[in-house]
Amino acid sequence: MTYYGAVEGTGFEVIEAEFRACLVGHARVERLWSGARWSEGPAWFGGGRYLIWSDIPNNRMLRYDDCDGSVSVFRQPSNNSNGNTVDREGRLVSCEHLTRRVTRTEHDGSITVLADRYEGKRFNSPNDVVVKSDGSVWFTDPDYGIKCDYEGARADSEIGACNVYRIDPATGAVTIVADDFDHPNGLAFSPDERALFVADSGFSEDAEAPRHIRRLEVRDNGTLGRSELFATSTSGLFDGLRVDRDGRVWTSTGEGIECYRPDGRLIGRVRIPEIVGNLAFGGAARNRLFICGTTSLYGLYLKVNG
Repeated sequence: MTYYGAVEGTGFEVIEAEFRACLVGHARVERLWSGARWSEGPAWFGGGRYLIWSDIPNNRMLRYDDCDGSVSVFRQPSNNSNGNTVDREGRLVSCEHLTRRVTRTEHDGSITVLADRYEGKRFNSPNDVVVKSDGSVWFTDPDYGIKCDYEGARADSEIGACNVYRIDPATGAVTIVADDFDHPNGLAFSPDERALFVADSGFSEDAEAPRHIRRLEVRDNGTLGRSELFATSTSGLFDGLRVDRDGRVWTSTGEGIECYRPDGRLIGRVRIPEIVGNLAFGGAARNRLFICGTTSLYGLYLKVNG
């Protein structure tokens, strides 16, 4: 393992005292590995103490071993995989740009297609995914993977819109749960699953488009209700996001990570010397934040748990 120590260009900006209480006083951001083109979709496997993440343009998934710090190729080709998560049975669930589908990797290594179409039309390029405690799979479907051949394959949108979808755990039926986003991107549930946070990264394509996170009410019947603005980015745009046990939202930005209270107040930043695509809590106690910068994987120990 190459140990990089504290990384130049990183640091902490404490805006509210609450953020200082989230930090380990002597802990610093560590660069754990470098060599990707665009890192995304980190997913932590607690049973094996490893992290899987995507290097989209290089068409591969990488594996970081938390026990010895080694990094290896988990899957190549990966169909330009983007977002990943772990379901309630410890299986990998992935969004694939190239095949325009959501898949699940079974314990024996076989791959099950969970969804690749809505009403007979192919998805754009599923981007990020989360699994609710009832087993339902929720994912976003912007068109980044079909805009050019860098992160997928250029194609026309068959659906003609960028939506948020839900896959029913019993029937496998796919429904649209939100159709009023420009480019829905990262998503995460609140700890009680009564709210779904969704980033809209339309700003990447249009300077007048959204670059914010919305909080949507989650109803018992699997639909979404009241929607409200949670936070607006002032540094590039929001992409991936995660929520800690106390309901704080940790989200990627153009300069690193921003942390928000449950009421939407920004309390602090973690500076990273690259654009951050996504992040995930992991480690033996889920108190380590794994950060996917453009080319590198970073790690930071915290006093809070994911």
